[in-house]
Amino acid sequence: MENFVYEYPTKVCFGRGAAKANLPGILSAYGPNVLLAYGGGSIKKNGVYEEITGILKEAGKNITEFTGIMPNPTWAKVQEGANLARERKIDLVLAVGGGSVVDCCKIVCAQAVTGEDLWDLEMVRHKISSRAPIPLGAVVTASGTGAEMNGGAVITNEDAKIKGGMFAAAPRFAILDPEYTMSLPRMQVLSGAFDTLSHAMETYFGRSDRDNVSDQVALAIMHSTVVNMRTLLRDIQDYTARSNLMWTSAMAENGILKVGRVTDFECHQMEHQLGAYTDCNHGQGLAVLHPAYYRHIVKDAPEKFARLGQVVFGTEGAQAAVDALAAFIKECGLPTRLTELRSRTEITPELLRQVADSVNLLQGGPRQLTHDEVYEIFMECM
Repeated sequence: MENFVYEYPTKVCFGRGAAKANLPGILSAYGPNVLLAYGGGSIKKNGVYEEITGILKEAGKNITEFTGIMPNPTWAKVQEGANLARERKIDLVLAVGGGSVVDCCKIVCAQAVTGEDLWDLEMVRHKISSRAPIPLGAVVTASGTGAEMNGGAVITNEDAKIKGGMFAAAPRFAILDPEYTMSLPRMQVLSGAFDTLSHAMETYFGRSDRDNVSDQVALAIMHSTVVNMRTLLRDIQDYTARSNLMWTSAMAENGILKVGRVTDFECHQMEHQLGAYTDCNHGQGLAVLHPAYYRHIVKDAPEKFARLGQVVFGTEGAQAAVDALAAFIKECGLPTRLTELRSRTEITPELLRQVADSVNLLQGGPRQLTHDEVYEIFMECM
């Protein structure tokens, strides 16, 4: 194991009625001005908006709404939220939604308290702001990203054509009520769950010592995610499966799998840049890329692939594990080709060359790729 310091900042309230049971008491610790952030307005259709605003009003809070946060939140949207938070002297930002809403709000909380441009500070000058951010809370309505469990955020700078990870405010608390996810479309549920599977797989394939506890936990999370996704294929409204997937999502990104080890996450880097150029769905992009990426590195970590296949899919051998993953993606009805993804621009070989050349190449995986190999992977997915 590598050296590490582990400290977990987020209070988690899980289960049916978690908001009503816990949020009133939590809110008493914060000032009167709350920024209520959400996306396209689906929370107004499923009753979540009414419930959360009712709790806020009963607690005597002044509500300012920050709406329209998109699936791949942009730097311009962060600046909009930060300006609003400054103007209204916000004491608490409450992000109600999935990972995109939470991610956007993490950076809003940090950007609102400083005059420095945090994108320039962190992504260009590689420094972190020392100012304490506005407190952040998360009410999760779409699980999969685990965004509520850490301080990392993925933001798209449209001008720079970069979709990259930034670090700012970890939520002080998170409300995880599986019933809040029950109105989500089938494909959104499954693509979110695949993101969870991807997080666990990419952590597992990071370079580390053998037989470490993180690998054992990662394999358990992968197995549980696959089992519960298959349950949802039979009954998309199964509450137990939804609750299990909400918790595997949280476990995959609360740091437990990553302590004391080096991680991979090269596939995430590829998808991030693909998303920066195309605005494609994150989980679906990962589903397309993972089998092709793993075919390129399977010979570099045959024992780990074989073990994953045996524990998660019941297969024997490294290549069989990759084949089983590809078959599972098809079983779930997730996209298997780049041409199946919704994109704001046509995906062409020329575009993919630009994307490949902009991908951040990591050293944590079984083998470091080259930009040419990334391009080969993209073309294999066409």
